Order: sequence, then structure tokens, then C-alpha cells
Amino acid sequence: MTIKVKTGQKIKEMEKDAIEAFLKERSAIAIKVNSSVMDVSRYRELPENSTIEIITPDTVEGLEIYRHSTSHIMAHAVKRLFPEAKVAIGPATDEGFYYDFDIDRPFTPEDIEKIEKEMEKIIKSNTPFVRKEMSKEEAMSFFKERGETYKVELLEEIEDEKVSLYEEGDFVDLCRGPHLPSTGYVKAFKILKVAGAYWRGDEKNKMLQRIYGTAFPDRKSLKAYLDFLEEVKKRDHRRLGKELDLFSINEEIGPGLILWHPNGALIRKTIEDFWRDEHLKAGYKLLYTPHIAKLDLWKQSGHWDFYRENMYSPMDIEGIQYEVKPMNCPFHIAVYKSALRSYREFPLRYAELGTVYRYERSGVLHGLLRVRGFTQDDAHIFCREDQIEDEILRVLDFTLFILRTFGFEKYDIYLSTRPEKFVGSEENWERSTNALKLALEHKGLDYEIDPGEGVFYGPKIDIKVKDSLGRPWQCSTIQVDFNNPERFDVTYRGQDGKEHQPIMIHRALMGSLERFFGILIEHYAGAFPLWLSPVQMGVITVADRHIEYAQTVVEKMTAAGIRTEPFFSNEKVGYKVRQGTVRKIPYLVIIGDKEVESGSLSVRKRGGQQSGPYELDELINKIKREIESKSLELTI
Repeated sequence: MTIKVKTGQKIKEMEKDAIEAFLKERSAIAIKVNSSVMDVSRYRELPENSTIEIITPDTVEGLEIYRHSTSHIMAHAVKRLFPEAKVAIGPATDEGFYYDFDIDRPFTPEDIEKIEKEMEKIIKSNTPFVRKEMSKEEAMSFFKERGETYKVELLEEIEDEKVSLYEEGDFVDLCRGPHLPSTGYVKAFKILKVAGAYWRGDEKNKMLQRIYGTAFPDRKSLKAYLDFLEEVKKRDHRRLGKELDLFSINEEIGPGLILWHPNGALIRKTIEDFWRDEHLKAGYKLLYTPHIAKLDLWKQSGHWDFYRENMYSPMDIEGIQYEVKPMNCPFHIAVYKSALRSYREFPLRYAELGTVYRYERSGVLHGLLRVRGFTQDDAHIFCREDQIEDEILRVLDFTLFILRTFGFEKYDIYLSTRPEKFVGSEENWERSTNALKLALEHKGLDYEIDPGEGVFYGPKIDIKVKDSLGRPWQCSTIQVDFNNPERFDVTYRGQDGKEHQPIMIHRALMGSLERFFGILIEHYAGAFPLWLSPVQMGVITVADRHIEYAQTVVEKMTAAGIRTEPFFSNEKVGYKVRQGTVRKIPYLVIIGDKEVESGSLSVRKRGGQQSGPYELDELINKIKREIESKSLELTI
């Protein structure tokens, strides 16, 4: 009996007895037959003329299997060391894996060390992963006897009559698989952290202990990933936000609500000024709208039906229910409807830095990146149907210009299509999806289809920027909406003198200012380009006799619009330079006897390089040119 084995583009016919050695030689950790991925050992079950594809750890599918198997090994180690612990779930993730445990006390660093050592023993034993099938009832009895209540709960929801379990030594787990042939295939792993996690993500359920880990096919790849994590830790916007005095979150005020400190607020002002100026140049009209509105408005827009889980409970004001706004769109529609509109006005572009409020569970809040109150750089474009493609092209150009100005040159683009719950006709959805698709193709932009991820009122383009570490972040979105104009009876007088319905395009370029600022902090590791830096120049004196001249330098630079800070304390020069360095100030000038006598200044760049000397006016002009050009590099 023979089986066909696919290796790359080649297919070999092999006797079953020869396949096992062949798969070992090729480092196969699993096989794929048609679209089904299965354990290597299951080749024996395949009928003649089946075609096997080899899966290795260096593939996406292979790495997932590798990491999921390592999560089983970790659970096995935990059960050996803490027999009273109940196991919950342990999937692979994009970064590694985790496993949830129900245990009466938190795991300590010493426990983690023991678990890692026990995992090493299990790996060294090279114990096979053995797949077993049994009826659902048998499996429930099996786990009930062992007190594994979470497995029983999972089994109760499975509709299949038969289920699979995986046995590895004396550890047995409910699992669909597949798994590595044996524990010895794991070459490099690391437990990363422990955190609390509600069972099934529901705050009403018990809090479990979640152990996170990662695994790679070789130690070199693991080391590279751990080095990457160290770099991520250094760039953590929460740590840098505190060190650079940019923002804070106060539990007395409430989680997920941001306090912008003077340094952060100055950067925000710079971003907002740039944003407003560019929108005015691009033909947008600026709006300001309230933070609350009557609940009926959100019912009319569809948010109350389709978005309620992200909204807060209504408040009663004089017997009428009001809601804090989760979106700005109904307000922009109200401005549009405040006057009769003609086709001659189109396209009509409204833009607002509008603060919105959305409910997020406390467990998912994360510094600036996941908050409850944030300011969207929102805009809504009202246009005729024949103008859709041109407007989307303009928005795409505008988006990429904004992102590049802040230093984001790499990005992934997704076209999100109709979700299961949607409003409007399928015909309108098809038209709006095609409009987005044609615009992307016209610009020659590569994109992927993201099926079912559109918003309830229309399809969208999502742009995920990649930061300096290559991490993707969702920022920009462009959405075509046939629904809200219909719901709110939005019309315009056409060239034929009749009433017509405009198309509405929703778009955000940065997303939210809070999230975008958090991404910027991590992208630059807090060392912002000159135009964004809260302090652009530090002026350091060597001794008190130099203060008078140094004060003149500070005043002239400040008058020229350069954000300048004096360092005139009695401390030593080295200490003051370190202060400026820790605060990541782009430029420092040190003023001593020579500078006072000559009237010229040398500049110390962030990073330690020196340039100059310059006459004061010359230096001011150079700094102003760099600020105005929004250069991402220090050019002086």
C-alpha cells in the first residue's frame, strides 16, 4: 500500500512502512491531508492514494502546534507540582501560549522557576503525545472523577458524540490536537509572566491564574524574541509616560480616563495644531459638538441596537434619558441638516477632534492604548454617489501623508466586509464595498480582505501602521455609509431640482489621540523628533556668572517659538547634562566663559554628538527650519 508525500512542489509515492522514517528525517511535526491538519502518527489511518503535506515548526501552522504542545507540557508540570490545581484552557497565541489554572493562591516567582525545571524534565523524557478518542459521556466521567470541573463544563457544550483526548505520560487533557510526536521535540521555551484572568473572560466568573509562555524551534530564535521583549519593556509608554511626565491615570478619578500633564499636553497641542491646519488646507470645515445627547438619537442612529455593549447606562435629566456619546456622527448629521443643501455644495467635509466615551472592561484597559474616554480625529464627508471614489482617493492620500509626517512608513491595509449583524440593503453594501476596493486598486495599494469585520452600517478600509519594532497598530479607518443618511432622512437638492440622498463617508486618520500618542511614545522610545518634543532646547550654565547671558539666549529662543528650558541650578554641568539626556531633550547648549565672550554657541545633540559653533541668530534660524520641516531626524 502506498501514500503520496508532498515535499515542496514534488510528490513521492512511498510505502507506508517507509513514511515514518521519511517524516522524521524531514523534521515533520504534523501532516496535512486535504485541509485537515493531524498528528504525524495518523498517517497509518489514511487510505491508499492519500496525499500528505509535511508541516514543520518553521511554518505558521507548525509553530502553533509546537506552542500548543508546550502549553500541555506546562500544564503537566503544574499538575505534578500542584496536584490540587484544576486546569482550564491552554491555547497557542501569536506570541506563544498560555494556560489557565484554578488554584487557591497566586503563583510566585519561585513557583515559576520550579515549573520551568519540571517542564525541562518532561521534555527530556521524550514522552509521546498519544491521541485517544472516546464518547462524550465517557470523557465527562473521566474528568469528573479527577475533579476537573472546567473540562466537564467545556464537554457539556460540545455537540459531537465523540471527543479526543491527548495523553502525555500521566497527564491527560481534552484537546482536538494535533500535537508534536513527543515532548522531546520542544527545543526552547520560556515562561514569561503570570496574570489573573476570569474564566471565559467573564467578570462574573472565578478569577483564575494565567501563566504565559513562549516557545521556539531553536534557542537563537527564543533569545531574539526575549531581546525584543526587553526592548518593548524599555519603550512601554506607561513607564516612559511617568518618567517624562507626560500623562497619568488616577484611580480616584477612574480607570481608563487620562490626565494629560503639561509635557504631554504640549505634544497634544502640537499634534492638534498640525491636524487642524492640514484639514483646513484640505477643504474641511471644523466642528465642535456636545458630549451627551438624548438617548433617542442613538436609537435612531442604530448604535443603541448594535453597539449597546460599548455604551454606558443612560442618565436621567428632567425626566428625559441622555447618553454620553460613543460616536460623533449623529452630531455631524445634525449640523448638515441645519440648512437646506444643494448638490453645488458637495463634497461637504466636516472634521472634529471629538471626545467620545466607550465602555471597556477594567481587565482590558491598558495605559493610553485602551481607554474609556478618548478624542477621535473624526470626519464625515457628504457627497454624491459619483464622487465616492474621488473622495476615498483623497482620504487615502491624506491618511498616508499624516502617517508619514509622524514617521510611519510601513503599514498593512485591510478591506473589511459585511458582518452578520448589519443594517441597510445588500445592494448598498455591495456598492460601497466596491467603491472602497476600486479606490485601493486605483492607488495601487496592496490590501487583504477581512471578511465580516465591517461596522454594522457599512464596509471599511483599516490601515495598521507598523512601528519601529515592526508591531502593527490599528489607526486609520475609512467607512462608506448608505445607512445613516437613510435613517436620518438626510437629503440635498439635485441638479434636477429633486431631493436626493447623499453618501456619507466616515474617516479617522490617527484613530484616537490617546492611542496614537501611546504608539508615538513607543515608536520613538520617548525621544520625539524636534517638532514634537515638549522641550526642544535646554540651556545649561557652567556657573552663576553665566546666567545673565544664558537668560538672554532663553528669551530669544522662546520669542522665536522654540520651546526652551533653562538649567541654571547650582549643580555640576555633568549632572545638568544628564538631566537633559534623561528627559530626551533634542538639543542642549552649555554656556561658560568662552560662550559669553564670543557670543557663539555649540550644540550637544541628543545622543552626544556636538555641532557648531553658531551665532545665536544662526542657531535660532536652523532650529526653526527643522521644526517647520517636521524633520524626523536631528539635522543641526
